[in-house]
Amino acid sequence: MYRQYAPKMFSVCLKYSRNYAEAQDHLQDGFLLVFEKITSFEFKGSFDGWIKRVMVNQVLQQYRNKSFLSPIDEDIADEVEVEIEEDVSMEFLMKIIQELPDRYRLVFNLNVFENYSHQEIADALGITVGTSKSNLSRAKMILKEKIESRNVGAGNVKMPSVK
Repeated sequence: MYRQYAPKMFSVCLKYSRNYAEAQDHLQDGFLLVFEKITSFEFKGSFDGWIKRVMVNQVLQQYRNKSFLSPIDEDIADEVEVEIEEDVSMEFLMKIIQELPDRYRLVFNLNVFENYSHQEIADALGITVGTSKSNLSRAKMILKEKIESRNVGAGNVKMPSVK
């Protein structure tokens, strides 16, 4: 089972981690939890999806109750549109996402890649909906600045918008 699911789950862990080594730790901890909780799989939905949910929850558990997730008093900026140029590599995008501060990276990934609502993010991270919205906006602004400063290509692809 580990050989079959580890590569895919490692990419999930890598999205939520600061670096490669941290992602390896999250993967190991996640599989320990998968093996411990395997009897709770109820054969509702895919096994792939269940393992992914366990992995994401394991990573989030590592970040819960950390001071960087505490609510902050910020004005929520208007929705930020980020244009990604066609020749920006996936490696570059992953690198700049990993460079985001933890609170921004977690909210960004949960919203953009996992399609969590701000309420679901707030519940998962123990923050307010407003903090979730603010963190997503700030994450997008940081990513936009990094992509624009890269000065590559001419084609544009829009990132998913937040509602």
